[in-house]
Amino acid sequence: MGTQSTGFGDAERLMRVNDVMTLLTHVATVTGMKAAYTPSKRGGILAGGGAFLGGMLGGPPGIFVGGAVGGLIGWLTSEDFKPVPQVLMELSAAEKQKLCAEAMDVVKNLHWTDAGQLIRLVMSNSTIRGQVFGVLRNFVTKVLKANVKCA
Repeated sequence: MGTQSTGFGDAERLMRVNDVMTLLTHVATVTGMKAAYTPSKRGGILAGGGAFLGGMLGGPPGIFVGGAVGGLIGWLTSEDFKPVPQVLMELSAAEKQKLCAEAMDVVKNLHWTDAGQLIRLVMSNSTIRGQVFGVLRNFVTKVLKANVKCA
């Protein structure tokens, strides 16, 4: 009496989530999607360290030059790119659930029996493919707070 039916059993729901995660991994792979995490602490440390070293070696003008050089080095090394398929494998259960719920909204009207069929259905429809890509891109940028780069 107290339980509500969603129309899917636990096993079928898990299968659908796995299918959607496989689809998202496929989309990330074919687009060459990578996520860049910017470790701002490292850039700040390099800029500060450069300013300190420049100040020690060149006085007040050295602070400026050292800070600029340290900041440039920090900026050049600031982004660590990671393939999004790898990022997807490392998601927590809660993050996977959130991502799958968003992607499921896009593919909920499609009828598929396995991940391969779902991938074929999505990849053959440019509108749905674009929507799935958008869900994945938005998740990486907004939830994971990373920059996205595609090949």
